[in-house]
Amino acid sequence: MEFIKVNYEYKKHIALIELNRPKELNALNLQLMGELRDALKDLDNNDEVRVIIITGNEKAFAAGADIKQMSDKSAVDMLKIDQFSTWDQIRKTKKPLIAAVSGFALGGGCELAMTCDMIIASETARFGQPEIKIGVMPGAGGTQRLTKAVGKARAMELVLTGRFISGEEAVQYGLANKVVPVEMYLYEATKLAEEIAEMSPIAAMLAKESVNRSFETHLDEGLTFERKNFYLTFASEDQSEGMNAFIEKRRPQYKGR
Repeated sequence: MEFIKVNYEYKKHIALIELNRPKELNALNLQLMGELRDALKDLDNNDEVRVIIITGNEKAFAAGADIKQMSDKSAVDMLKIDQFSTWDQIRKTKKPLIAAVSGFALGGGCELAMTCDMIIASETARFGQPEIKIGVMPGAGGTQRLTKAVGKARAMELVLTGRFISGEEAVQYGLANKVVPVEMYLYEATKLAEEIAEMSPIAAMLAKESVNRSFETHLDEGLTFERKNFYLTFASEDQSEGMNAFIEKRRPQYKGR
């Protein structure tokens, strides 16, 4: 059984990845994460794809890591397995990633959603880092990305209590972009993806990289990095097309070159 489904031509320039372990509420085992890593690598190298949506189903985006794969492991076992190296590769995806979340996005599921660049949530979405309830803590970026998204006090509360927040709270806290009725969450994610896909893919890639760098560096270094990427856009045909189209009052036709 394939644990993910990939539609390379979901919409023009948009690919859709569906997590596919419905009986396990899309629990993130090693196989699923490996398939996801490989799919994202392929899509990153596909010039026809400009934006990638990751989703689950209405009941669960992903309800967490697969506890059965970890329950009998020792610290040394976990070091040898090094399961989070897969997450490092996912984080390096160059194209914009949108998480379309309905139902549970807990533990590793919440961390996977936060690894994406934007989150569209349904009214039934539930986000949380409940690892504390089984005697561990987040290990795939939960303590780091959640803190940067919602601030220290709220992140500390969520990590130390394991409580869930709704999609509405996620938007209020700055964790998600929008909350919509459950029947609309994938549609809204697609609308956002279509808007981004109309832009220069080179500029979008460099802009994403620059925004992400702001979370990883001091301001001076981030500004220097942003400036370098801005200058790099002037090496593209898209930059010339975009500016000429503006001057000529017409719609630009970007080719990703």
